[in-house]
Amino acid sequence: MPRGEADGEGRSVSRRAVLGGAGAGLAVGAVGGVWGGRASAAAPAPAPAPVGLGAGRVAFHGVRQGGIVEAGQAWVEWVAFDLLPAAGRSGLVTLLRGWSAAAERMAAGEPVEQGENQIALDAGPSSLTVTFGFGATLFDKTGLANRRPEQLAALPAFPGDALDPARSDGDLWVQVGADDALVAVHAVRVLRRLAAGLAAPRWQMSGFARTPGAAARPVTGRNLMGQIDGTNNPKPSDPDFAAKVFATGPGWLDGGSYVVLRRIRMLLDDWENLPTDRQERLVGRRKRDGAPLSGGPDAGEHTAVDLAATNPDGTLAIAPDAHVRVAAPSVNGGAAMLRRGFSFHEGLLPDGSPDAGLLFAAFQADPARGFVPVQQRLARGDGLFRFLRHEASALFAVPPGAPAGGYVGQPLLEG
Repeated sequence: MPRGEADGEGRSVSRRAVLGGAGAGLAVGAVGGVWGGRASAAAPAPAPAPVGLGAGRVAFHGVRQGGIVEAGQAWVEWVAFDLLPAAGRSGLVTLLRGWSAAAERMAAGEPVEQGENQIALDAGPSSLTVTFGFGATLFDKTGLANRRPEQLAALPAFPGDALDPARSDGDLWVQVGADDALVAVHAVRVLRRLAAGLAAPRWQMSGFARTPGAAARPVTGRNLMGQIDGTNNPKPSDPDFAAKVFATGPGWLDGGSYVVLRRIRMLLDDWENLPTDRQERLVGRRKRDGAPLSGGPDAGEHTAVDLAATNPDGTLAIAPDAHVRVAAPSVNGGAAMLRRGFSFHEGLLPDGSPDAGLLFAAFQADPARGFVPVQQRLARGDGLFRFLRHEASALFAVPPGAPAGGYVGQPLLEG
C-alpha cells in the first residue's frame, strides 16, 4: 500500500486501552452487584485506528526494499552489525528470516512475535521502512566470497577524510525510517534483540528531518546549514532513473542497489559567522528559496542551473568552487546518485562546538561510476569542504525486496 494511506484495519490493544477497559468492567460489576446482584465484565475497547502521520504505511514485501525511493521520513536510525564467528551462513539465514518477518509486522503497525518490547503499542506504522544491506566482509564469513560483487571493493581514500574505523563499515547494515521517532527506536530495539547470539552491533547513528506537514506547502528539506538540500535528486519519473540507481547484476542483486554512507560533521559555528551572500556563493543557490544564482530574481528552486551564466561584471554567476558546479553531473561524466540526507545533532564537542551535521546516504547502480568520481572532484574543488569533516564511511550492497513469505537476501543465501 502506498505511503500515506491507512490500512483501516484494527490495531493491537494498547496497555492504556486494556487498563481503561478493565476499569470500566470493574465499574459495571460494582453497579451490577448493587442493583442486579450479578457482576458482568466489559470487553476491552479496541485501540483507535491511527490517524494522520501515524496511519502512513509502506508494505515491507515487494520488488524493491523500502527506504530507497520513498520520501524521507522524519527520523532515521542506521545500525551496522558484525556477524559473530560461530553464526556462519546458516546463522545469517536465521537472522535475515527473523528480521524480515519482524519488519513485515512492524511496517503494518503490528507487534512482532519475538523480540517485542511494547514501546510502540499505541502507535500506527508511521510510514516505517526497514532496509537491509550487505558489506564486503560478510561474504568471506559465510563462504560466499565467490559471489561478492566487484562493486563492493573498498572505496578509495579521499582528500580530507578523517574516518573513524569504529564508526565505519560492517558486515550488515540496517536502516530504519519512520515519521515517529518512537516507532523507529522500537524497530531498532526489536532487531537488536533478534540478532542476539548471531550478530553484534558495530555502530549506530540517529538522524532527523523535517516532519511531513510541518511546512505550509510541500518543499525540499533543509540541512543544518539552512540550505535546501536535494533539489536535483534523480526522480523515479526520469527515464534513466533505474539505470542510475538500481543494479543489474549479479543475479541475486538484480534490481537492488549500492549505498554509500557518510557521517559529515558541519562546522556550524564557522558557517554561521559568514554573511548570507557568502554562504550562497559557496553553495550556488539562494538560501531563502533554493533558486540557482544563475537564474536571476525570478528564478525558483527548480529553475535549471546555468553553469555558463555570468554576472553584469563578467564573473560567473555560479562561482568556480560553488558546490552545485563541482557536483553537477555535466562536469562529472553524468555521474548521479539518489541522495537521502538526514541531520544529526549529538550535543557538544570538548571545544564547545556542536557535534552536528549530515548523515548522507547515496543509492546508486555502481559506486565507481556514481559516488567515487563526484566525491573525488568535491574533495579537490568544492569551497564548501572547508566547513565539512567526513568522519565515517561505509559501502553496502542493498538486495532487492523479498516476496511475501520470503526474506531479504534469500536468492544469495539459498540460490
